[in-house]
Amino acid sequence: MKRLVVLLVALGGLQACQRHAADRTWLGPVTAVEAPAAAGSRFPNLAGGGDGPVVMSWLQPGQGPEYTLKYAEWSNRGLGFSKTWETARTVASGADWFVNWADFPSVVPVTDRIWAAHWLQQKPGDVYAYDVRIAISGNGGRRWSAPISPHDDGTPTEHGFVTLLRNGDDRIRAIWLDGRHTPGEHDHSPKPGTQSGAMTLRTGDVDASGRRIGADRELDARVCDCCQTDAAVISDATVVAYRDRNSDEVRNIRAMRIDATGKASSVPVHEDGWRIAACPVNGPAIAARGELLAVAWFTAPDVPRVRLAFSADGGRSFEAPIEVASGKVAGRVDLALLDDGRAIVSWLAEGPSGAELRAQPFKNGGGATGPAVTIARIGLSRASGFPQMVRAGPDLLFAWTETGDPPRVRTAFAPLL
Repeated sequence: MKRLVVLLVALGGLQACQRHAADRTWLGPVTAVEAPAAAGSRFPNLAGGGDGPVVMSWLQPGQGPEYTLKYAEWSNRGLGFSKTWETARTVASGADWFVNWADFPSVVPVTDRIWAAHWLQQKPGDVYAYDVRIAISGNGGRRWSAPISPHDDGTPTEHGFVTLLRNGDDRIRAIWLDGRHTPGEHDHSPKPGTQSGAMTLRTGDVDASGRRIGADRELDARVCDCCQTDAAVISDATVVAYRDRNSDEVRNIRAMRIDATGKASSVPVHEDGWRIAACPVNGPAIAARGELLAVAWFTAPDVPRVRLAFSADGGRSFEAPIEVASGKVAGRVDLALLDDGRAIVSWLAEGPSGAELRAQPFKNGGGATGPAVTIARIGLSRASGFPQMVRAGPDLLFAWTETGDPPRVRTAFAPLL
């Protein structure tokens, strides 16, 4: 078992804040945990959570262009020093993977038994031509199936920004951004004599043995090109959060409900009116408890802002947004929804001594229920990736990339009060 270090000073960039007593009304002291990730590790992803298993995955570089998708399960067997990471395991490795700071792989405990993993594999001859690859484990991450793609269009274009989640008892739903109608260039500008289509949002299912079920289908014909997707399962539907894009380059966050019959309908989470002729590379986060949904996102129609909106009817409509932070904020949000209805939002902001990972609780109809707490000092460069947050039993668990030469994945937890 790896030793925990209770921080009053930094461990690899962790900022142990000297907080006033009022700051501890919702979150206890931040404790660093040594991650089972070697030097050079980067771009962690946290999945699962609540009272179920929590899994962290990351990319580990090897020789030359090779990367390995590694993962470890969080062990939360009690109070004090029993909270740590299990031994790291491997899903797959490759020298032809597409590696990107914002579009990173994942390992997801879809159920206690069925886990799913994804990464991106390049096609020969074009940097911005790559496919989604998915592997399935039917025994809680101990063995993995041969990889398949949830799409079969075969086009030399971008496919990525994947979300994996449960679809029934024995199916895994994949949701991703699909560039099959684009020319395949990074900026999606048409080549001479050609017409450019738009990036689309698509979905497809994989069964528990790792086989594609039927054909994938289009959910939205025009979306923002490179913002992360996220999704949550509620009682009677899957709700997908993503950044939409209209013909006037207005890019609002939408929530799409996919019911048990496959019927899909969407509403704007809020009409921000952010017109930008480029992708902000800053996707939303969504979380659910029963019919209560929360969506957090970054926007900048005038000044940079982080916002949060609740839905009490399973994503059919949303309340007016809560202003989480504005001004010197970079977004890169994450979200956890607690059993008591509090939504914890994390984001990156510029502090007095550099960039900070912050977290703060909010209640539907009541605004903030506690002050923002700084969890860690983190760089704002692309190399720092997207910090992660998830509820792990009685705690909040955090992961991020500590920039440096070499970089390294760092993790910490703090008890919810």
